[in-house]
Amino acid sequence: MKNLAQMQQLMKQVQQMQEQFQKQLDEIEVEATAGGGMVAVRMSGQKQLLSIRVEKEAVGTGDVELLQDLILAAVNEASRKVDEQVSGQMGNLGSGLKLPGIFG
Repeated sequence: MKNLAQMQQLMKQVQQMQEQFQKQLDEIEVEATAGGGMVAVRMSGQKQLLSIRVEKEAVGTGDVELLQDLILAAVNEASRKVDEQVSGQMGNLGSGLKLPGIFG
């Protein structure tokens, strides 16, 4: 009986952590730039692009391939930043469970 009660308590903690983590993901928003700020993107913690800003100078060159590369670089950098923040938050949340070797 004691083990069942402990397991239920642990499952409740995990569910609360999942809800807290989801809330934190919803609050994450990162920005990344490429080409010295010629292209900037904003991305949510769910890795949804929120906006893309392209300076007129980047379009004015007529170099479509360069513009595509700048957009790709900015999106990849934003994705990396989201991963970095999510990784840090997972470690923080997991430390409350006291399960050695599983979290942070």
